[in-house]
Amino acid sequence: MVSPSDKPQTSLRSLFTKANNQRHTLDSITDSSSPVFQENLRSAIAAFQECRQLAERLAIFSPNEAEDDISSGDLRYLLIDHFLAELIRKDCVTDRKTVLQQAQAAYERYLKILDQYDMLSKADSDLYQRYLSERDDFSLLSTSDPTVRRNTKISRYKQEQELKLKLEFLARVPLSLQNDDAASREIYLAEIQLCTHNTFHALDIINQELKIISLMPLTSPAPQPEEQAADHRQRNGTPKENYSDRLDPAVSQLLSNGKAGPLLSKDGKPLRPFTLLDSRQRLRDGVFKPDHALPTMTMDEYLEEERRRGGIIDGGGGQHGGSQQVDDDDMGKADMETMKAREWDEYVEANPKGSGNTLNRG
Repeated sequence: MVSPSDKPQTSLRSLFTKANNQRHTLDSITDSSSPVFQENLRSAIAAFQECRQLAERLAIFSPNEAEDDISSGDLRYLLIDHFLAELIRKDCVTDRKTVLQQAQAAYERYLKILDQYDMLSKADSDLYQRYLSERDDFSLLSTSDPTVRRNTKISRYKQEQELKLKLEFLARVPLSLQNDDAASREIYLAEIQLCTHNTFHALDIINQELKIISLMPLTSPAPQPEEQAADHRQRNGTPKENYSDRLDPAVSQLLSNGKAGPLLSKDGKPLRPFTLLDSRQRLRDGVFKPDHALPTMTMDEYLEEERRRGGIIDGGGGQHGGSQQVDDDDMGKADMETMKAREWDEYVEANPKGSGNTLNRG
């Protein structure tokens, strides 16, 4: 293990600081798809890749060491792959599938070195082992139970907020304690815990996005301008020998729906969709026919049909309903009406309302 006082280590420290500053500079650019952002992003990615190569040449981390063997100043270099993966995911220029695979590989390197130093918590270690066993189908919400999924989201959100508060609290240490080895070590370890939490969340999102990309249809490369047919008939595959300048196509072409070839096979099976028509004249008559339904009779014909069916009453209906007026000069009819009214009054008195209902009496 190289001592922190060596000259290459100082070079790595300055290079890491420069790359980290470039990473923070990207936060001030709101549009991640702008050319300025992408240019600064490529510069930051190149700086972290250089940091990673230099750290490998210096052999700062060894699988034969434990967490206590790492100096407090070297703990920050464990985050190189994590920062590199986060930057790679923001690339909007390169092929998206390639970007996700590169970011996934960087996250895996980050988790692998933490697992070698036994720096993963019990919960993170179980997640890492589950990720190794089901790498392509890894998900933080492995169950379909909505209650369990909701509780998992809430618990992980609370855990993330606690880690952020802890890191913010440790970062506000007095200036007199900033050079303390124990204080700086605790800050780096808290940052590693937060980055590990975000790593599993990022791997979950990457797997979901890769599944969506795998379901997308493959896009063929764009044809060259000289390969594109200038005539729309050539683009649609219409042969030139069947082309005509007539605005109204021939009846034979309409019957065949613009397609050549027999309608039925030798066995009598239809080779293409077709419509049965009663005559060619019907097809000719429908060439210039409006697309909406036309009336089938005039208003007079409609009223005559309604009158025949009894739907119209002549004369306003006065002569068919209502009581007839009695002529006061006709004494015979007046007496008949008077006797009829008396008989009805006598009947009503002799038969009160409800008298015939003998079953529902209490």
